[in-house]
Amino acid sequence: MNNERKRMVIRAFILFGGVVLFFLVFTGRMVYVQVNKEVGGQNLAEMAESHWTTTQTLEGERGTIYDRNGEPLAEEVQSYTAFAVLDEEYEGHVKNVEKTAEKLAPLIGLEKSELQSMLEEGREEGKFQIELGSDSRYLSLSKKQEIEQLDLEGIHFRTEPKRYYPNQMFASHVLGYTERNMQPKMGLELELNDALSSSDGSVTYKQNRKGVPLWNMNETVNEPKNGDNVHLTLDSNIQTVLEQAMTEVNEKYNPNKMTAIVANAETGEILGMGNRPSFNPNEYQSITNYTNYAVSDRFEPGSTMKMFTLAAAIEEGVYNGSETYQSGTYTVGSRTIGDHNNGEGWGKITYDEGFRRSSNVAFAKVALEKLGPETFFQYLKDFGFSEPTGIDLPNEADSLLAEPTDLNTAITGFGQSSAVTPIQQVQAATAIANDGTMMKPYVVKDMYDQSKEEYSYEAVPESAGSPISESTAAKVRKHMRQVVTSEEGTGQPFQIDGINIAGKTGTAQINDPDSPGYLSGQNKNIFSFMGMAPADDPSIIVYVAVDRPELEPTEAGSAPVSQIFRPVMKQSLSYLNLAPEDVEEEKVYEEEGMKAESYSGKSLDKAVSRLEKNGLRPVIIGSGNTIKSQYPAKGEPLIIGDKVFLKTDGKAEMPDISGWSLRNVKRLSMFTGLELDYVGSGYVTQQSIEAGAQIQKEDYLTVELKKDPSQEETTSSGDEEQQQRE
Repeated sequence: MNNERKRMVIRAFILFGGVVLFFLVFTGRMVYVQVNKEVGGQNLAEMAESHWTTTQTLEGERGTIYDRNGEPLAEEVQSYTAFAVLDEEYEGHVKNVEKTAEKLAPLIGLEKSELQSMLEEGREEGKFQIELGSDSRYLSLSKKQEIEQLDLEGIHFRTEPKRYYPNQMFASHVLGYTERNMQPKMGLELELNDALSSSDGSVTYKQNRKGVPLWNMNETVNEPKNGDNVHLTLDSNIQTVLEQAMTEVNEKYNPNKMTAIVANAETGEILGMGNRPSFNPNEYQSITNYTNYAVSDRFEPGSTMKMFTLAAAIEEGVYNGSETYQSGTYTVGSRTIGDHNNGEGWGKITYDEGFRRSSNVAFAKVALEKLGPETFFQYLKDFGFSEPTGIDLPNEADSLLAEPTDLNTAITGFGQSSAVTPIQQVQAATAIANDGTMMKPYVVKDMYDQSKEEYSYEAVPESAGSPISESTAAKVRKHMRQVVTSEEGTGQPFQIDGINIAGKTGTAQINDPDSPGYLSGQNKNIFSFMGMAPADDPSIIVYVAVDRPELEPTEAGSAPVSQIFRPVMKQSLSYLNLAPEDVEEEKVYEEEGMKAESYSGKSLDKAVSRLEKNGLRPVIIGSGNTIKSQYPAKGEPLIIGDKVFLKTDGKAEMPDISGWSLRNVKRLSMFTGLELDYVGSGYVTQQSIEAGAQIQKEDYLTVELKKDPSQEETTSSGDEEQQQRE
C-alpha cells in the first residue's frame, strides 16, 4: 500500500513538474516574442503590417514633345485593351460564345469563327480570361465605346498608356516613334530617350479585411517622376504647309524621294523639316523609309554649290564679274566639262551672266584658275563641308569631299565630285544670309524637368564660324537675287510677288549603281533650290530637293521644287510677320489648309477614323455611336491639329480638358451650351465637371488655367492676342 502511495506521489510530482516546465517554456517564449517581435524568423510587426497594408504603383508619364509654340507633337495618352473573362464562377463572364464572337469579331480585326474558337478553347483549357488578339489592344476611346454599345457579357477593358502623335504624318523622321511598349526606335524619341523617360512611384496605405482603405491613416507616397517635356524649334504652322506641299508634289510627280528644310538664318533654328517617303508614327508597322534625308543622305549637290564657289572667289578678291569667258565646254586634263545645255553654251559671256545661267564652265574655271585647289578646298572646310554640323538629330552623315586635284577642284566648283548633306548646305547658306556668320543648326529649343520645375536644357544660338565677310555676303545675295529676277536667270520659277527672293538652283547627277558614271536620260536628276528672303536681310532659308520626279516632256525640273518652295516661303514669312501686307492678305496658311466635312448621321468610328487620317483631333461628346452635330460646321476652315467636336446620340459626357487652351474650352462651352467661368490664364489644370460625368445644357463649368513654366515663354503672341479678344 505504501509503495502504491509512493508511486502516486511520484507521478503527481512528475505531472506537476511537467506542467510547471511547460508553463515556464510557454511564458519564456511569450516573453521572447514580446521582446523580439519575431516568430520563426518572421517579424510579427511586418506580418501584421503586410496584412493590413497595400501598395499600388503610381505610373510616371513619358515627357511630351511640343513645337516651339506649345502645340503637342508627341504625347502619352490612355488607351484600352479588351479581354474576355471565361470562368463561369465569375459573375461577369462570357455566357453566349457564338453571339459574342459574331458581334465583337468585326471590331477587333478577327473572323467570327476565329474568335469563337479562341473563346471555346480558352474555356476548355480552364482559363480564367484570355486576350483577344493584337487589334484588341491599344484601342481608342471611341472604339471602346463602340464595343461597349454591344452590351456583351464577359468583355472587359483595362487601361494602358500609349504614345500618340496627334498631327499624324508630321515631321515624322524628326520625331521618330515608340513601339507599343514605349520603346523608342528612331528620331528624337530615341535620341532624347533618357530625358523623356519616366520612372514609376508608389502609394502605400492601410485597408480593412475587405480591401477598403482606412480613413485618417497615414499614406506613404513615393511620387513618380515624369519625363522631361521637350520643346522643339519646329513651327507647326510652317511644318503643316511644308507637309501639305510635299504631299501634293509627291502625288503629282511620284519622285524617288524628297527632302526640305526651313531654317531661321539668324539663329540656326530649324523651323520645318520633311521627307518623302514619310510615315504616320501612330502606324509605325507600315514604315518603308527610316532615313531622314535632310541629315542622313549625302549626294553631289549640283549647282547650289556655285553660290559657295562664288563667295570664296569674292572673298579672296579674285572674282571679276564683268570679265568674259567662252562658255560651252572646258577641258581639264583628259576630261571635258560641258554646260548644262548639252555643252552648247551661250557664246562669250561675263562671269556674272554665267552665274545667272548656272554655267558649269564658269565655275569650273573660277574654282581652278581663280582660287586653285588648296584655297578652294580650304573654303569648303570653312563653310563646314568637311565635317558634320552636329545638329541634335541622330544619324547625321558626314560629307565626302574629293581629293584636291585639278580635275576634282574644277568639278566640285560647280557641284559634282564631292558629296554633302542637305543640312550642311543649309548651315553654309546661313553665312551668306547672316552677313558672314555661319550658324549651327538645331531642333531642340529646351527641355523642362517637371519634378524639379526647372529647365534641364536650354539651347543658345551658336556660331559655326565666319567663312566670309559681311560685304562678301551682301554681294553674293545680290547675285542670287539676279538668278531669280533676270530674264536669263534659272531661278525665275521661284519668284513670289511682293517678296524679294535670293536663291540658287541645282541640278545634280546621280551615280549609276551598276556602272561607272552617272544615270542618264529623262527624269534622272536631283533638282533643288536654295532660297532666302527677304533678299536684302534674310531671315528665312528654305532648301528643297526632289529626286527623279516624273516630269512631262515639256516640264523643267524646277516645277516640282517650286511647288514646295513657294507656299512654304510665303507661309514662313507671313506667319513671322516678315512679308508685305499684300502677301499676308493671300492667307497662304488657310489656302493650304482644308475644309470641315459633314459627319452628321455617320457612325462615330468612321468619323473618328476620317478625322484622324486628316490629322485632326476628334473630341467626342456623348455615349452613342451616331453623330448628331459637330463643330466646326461643314465648310469651315481647318488646319492639321485642330479639334473637331462631335455630339453623338446617348448621354452627353464631359471630356478631359486638362492642358486645353482657353480658346478650345470656349468652343466646347459654346458647342455644349455650358455656362463657362474661368480663373487664370494659360492651360487648363482643374475642371469643375469631372471627365466622364454627364452634362446638360446650361450646367456651370469652372476651369482653372495656369501657364506651364515650360510653355510660358513659347506661347505665340497670336494665341495671347486671341485670348485677349475673346
